[in-house]
Amino acid sequence: MTNVSEPDFVGRGATNRVYRWRVVDIVVASVLAVAAGLVFVLWNIASNPLTAPLGALLPGLQALAGGGWLFAGVLVAMVIRKPGAAIYGELVAATVSALVGNQWGVLTLVSGLVQGLGAELVFAIFLYRVWNLPVAVLAGAVAGVAMAANDLVLWYPGAAAAFAVTYTVAGIVSGAVIAGALSWYAVRGLAKTGALSRFASGRTGSRSDLTR
Repeated sequence: MTNVSEPDFVGRGATNRVYRWRVVDIVVASVLAVAAGLVFVLWNIASNPLTAPLGALLPGLQALAGGGWLFAGVLVAMVIRKPGAAIYGELVAATVSALVGNQWGVLTLVSGLVQGLGAELVFAIFLYRVWNLPVAVLAGAVAGVAMAANDLVLWYPGAAAAFAVTYTVAGIVSGAVIAGALSWYAVRGLAKTGALSRFASGRTGSRSDLTR
């Protein structure tokens, strides 16, 4: 009986270690999230010349710029690979943006929470075990859906169906490409420098890293 139960106990212990946040996880996640928040601040300004022409071309198309506010959750989660990392990354980045000052004020935190939850949901569905490019793209896309839903409720209540559909599709595309694919490639690039040597995400050369 002891020989049967012992591997189960070891397995549970290993799983708990995988899911448990270490001090280094908290520190690195915080640094990445704050850096992402500063990017958010810059994007708050730089995106204006882009969103106006896009919206004029086709109302709702301005959501193509949304990926610039969605990448923090995916990026932090892809590096840390722990439950809650996507929410933490997006919410901390949003907090930095709100504290520095922007046109959305405290509602920035609501957006960060909702968008982080969108990305987190995808990683949770895969039990925090699959970290390949398709999953990153899917996480970014779902974060885009969350962003669109939140924005349509807060900023575009009563919008026409055509606008809502265009805005949502544009948000999905932007989230998939900018927040998803670019974050995945950014993590790969960081891993090759050795900066992520203390994380599973730093193992870029193994077959398991390509698929998990």
